[in-house]
Amino acid sequence: MISLHNLAPKPGSVHRKKRLGTGQGSGHGQTSTKGQKGQNATAGGSKRDGFEGGQMPLLRRIPKSGFSNRRFRVVYEWTNVSILDKHFENGAEVTPAALVGRKLIKKGDLVKVLGDGDIKKKLTVRAHAFSGSAREKIEKAGGKAELLAEVKRENKTNK
Repeated sequence: MISLHNLAPKPGSVHRKKRLGTGQGSGHGQTSTKGQKGQNATAGGSKRDGFEGGQMPLLRRIPKSGFSNRRFRVVYEWTNVSILDKHFENGAEVTPAALVGRKLIKKGDLVKVLGDGDIKKKLTVRAHAFSGSAREKIEKAGGKAELLAEVKRENKTNK
């Protein structure tokens, strides 16, 4: 009869933890599966990531040239017209502060409205940027898409 006190996993389904350094009879004694001598056999013996035995590492061999525009980019927080339609009443004024107040974005420094989804309400939307489809959908629904101050692209590293 099966009871809680005699339940056991199927033989071979659960492995015992390998106990190292437990004597010759265990099969994991003496050198504890680390082999004879060598860098990794002794305490503190390990190599850093990317180490190639003294050979010049790949990361240092490949050329690092080219230009990245990443530091000049402008990062927007974004929302979609479907979200505006869902969270604002007909005739409402949508501003970055209103979006932050409803927790639809985090800071509201720079906001871009994207055109995913549909909008049926007449909203006045003020943002720093609009996608073409978002502007089109807002105006088609009878609302206004107004640009806030021109976004100044500046070098992020000189701050």
